[in-house]
Amino acid sequence: MENEIERLQKALDRTHEEFERFVSIAAHNLRDSLRDVAANSQLITETYAGRLDSDAGVFLGHIQEGAARMQSLLSDVVDYWTNGGCESSNVDMESALSQALLRAGKQMTERGAVVTHDPLPAVYGSFEILTKVLYHLIRNGIEYCEAPSPRVHISCSREGSAWVFSVQDNGPGIDPEFQGRLFCAFRRLHGKEHPGNGLGLALCKKGIERYGGRMWMTSSPGAGSTFYFTTAPADEDSSAGPTTSS
Repeated sequence: MENEIERLQKALDRTHEEFERFVSIAAHNLRDSLRDVAANSQLITETYAGRLDSDAGVFLGHIQEGAARMQSLLSDVVDYWTNGGCESSNVDMESALSQALLRAGKQMTERGAVVTHDPLPAVYGSFEILTKVLYHLIRNGIEYCEAPSPRVHISCSREGSAWVFSVQDNGPGIDPEFQGRLFCAFRRLHGKEHPGNGLGLALCKKGIERYGGRMWMTSSPGAGSTFYFTTAPADEDSSAGPTTSS
C-alpha cells in the first residue's frame, strides 16, 4: 500500500509539472499574439490619425483595451497555476506592505484613501505572494468602498504557532449569501463597472494555502468587511512601529 501511494504521488507530481509547463508555454504564445494585436491597432491609430472617423477610433480603442485585459488575465492565470515561481524565505511584512502600498499608490491618491497598520512581524513564505495578497486586499477595500474616504486597517495577532493577519475596510459589506463565492476563480459579485478579472481573491487564497495557511472573511451589509489570513512565523520575529499612509 505504501509503495502504491508513493507511485501515485510521483505520477501526480509529474502530471502537475507537465500542466504547469503547458500553461506557461500556452500563455507565452498567447501573449505574443496579443502583443501583435495591440501593436498593430496602435500603429493603425497613429498612421491614419485624422483620416479615420470617430467610430473607427473608438473600435481601435476597444481592441487595445481588450488586449490589455487579456494580457493581465493571462498573467494571473499563470500565477494561479504555477505560484509565479516564487521562492520561500523569511519575509518582513512591513516591507511587503510598503511594496503593496506603492502598487496601490495611484488608486489611493485618486480616492483619497487612508491605509493604516499595526506593527507587523516577519513570517515565513514568499515575499511576492504576500505582497500580492496585501495589494489585492487593499485595492479591493478601496475600489468597492462607497464612502468619500476609503479606509483600510491592517493588524495581526499571534495565535498558537501562527500569525493571523486581518485587513479591515469601511466598504458597504457583503451579504452572507454571497460570501462563499468570493474566493472562487472568475466568480465576481460586481459587473464591468469595476476593473478586475475575478481571479484576485482566488490567487490570494491559493498563495496563502501553499504554505499551509488559511484565508477567510467576515462581513455584514453596511458594516464593512474584514479579510483574514494565517502564516507561519519566521525564524526570528521582527516588528516595527505603526504607520499611516494616505
